[in-house]
Amino acid sequence: MRIGFVQMTPVFGETCHNVNHAEMLIRQVTADLLVLPEFFATGYLFTDEREVWSLAEPVEGGYTTGRLVSISRETGTALVAGLPERAGKSCFNSAVMVTPEGDLYVYRKTHLFDREKLFFNPGDTGFEVFTWRDVRVGIMICFDWFFPESARTLALAGAQIITHPSNLVLPHCPQAMVTRCLENRVFAVTANRGGSEKRGSMYLNYIGNSRIIDPGGKVLGQAGDEETAVVITDVNPWESDNKQITSRNDLFADRRSEQYRLS
Repeated sequence: MRIGFVQMTPVFGETCHNVNHAEMLIRQVTADLLVLPEFFATGYLFTDEREVWSLAEPVEGGYTTGRLVSISRETGTALVAGLPERAGKSCFNSAVMVTPEGDLYVYRKTHLFDREKLFFNPGDTGFEVFTWRDVRVGIMICFDWFFPESARTLALAGAQIITHPSNLVLPHCPQAMVTRCLENRVFAVTANRGGSEKRGSMYLNYIGNSRIIDPGGKVLGQAGDEETAVVITDVNPWESDNKQITSRNDLFADRRSEQYRLS
C-alpha cells in the first residue's frame, strides 16, 4: 500500500482556495491513502465563536467533505482530513476519512488543546478503527498524541495504520510519534501544516515536520518545517499485526491490565 501525507499552509478563511490547493497536490501523486492536516481548508486560529460557526460545516452534505469525496473517487485515493464540523447546536474538531468507494467515516477530537476548549465540544465518537480494502485505519487529531491512551486504544482495536491530521505548535510530537509507533507496533502518518497565523494579537507558528513512521519506530518519510510537500512510501500494513518483541514476549499478550490502576 502506498501511504503518505500532504503538508501545506492554508490561508485562513479561504476554504475554496485551500481545497483547490489540496486537490492540486493530491493529483500530482499516485497513492492509496493520503492524510491532510487538521483544519486544512479553513485555517486554525479562530478569534471568536462567530468565526467558528461561519467556517464550520456539516459532514453530510458539507462543501469540504463533498469535494473530498469527489477527489477520492476520481483519484482512487482514500483521504483523511481535518475540518471544523457543525452538528446541530454543537461544533467539533473533526476528521473525516473518505474512500474511492464512497465510504465516509468521522472522528471527533477527544483531547482539545488550549483555546479549542472555548469553541468546540469534546469529541464523542471514541477511537474507532475503520476497515478499507482489508486494511484497518485509525484516526486521532493533533493533541491526541500527547495522551498515550489514544494510540494504544486504536492499536488494541486492531489499527494497522494510525492517521494523524495535525496543526502542531509544540516541538515534541514528531519524535514522540516514534515512541507511539514503537510501543504499539503500528504505522503512523502525521500530517502537519507549515507557516504561521497572526490574527489580532494572537500568533501561532506551526512546526511542519510531517512524518511517516513504521512499527519499529523508523521514519520512512518526512517533510521540513516550512515546505509544502507530498511524501509517499510503500508499506505492508500487515507488519503491524506482529506484536512479537522477543520469542517470549508479545506486546499485547504480556500486558497485565489487572495491575494498571487507571482512572
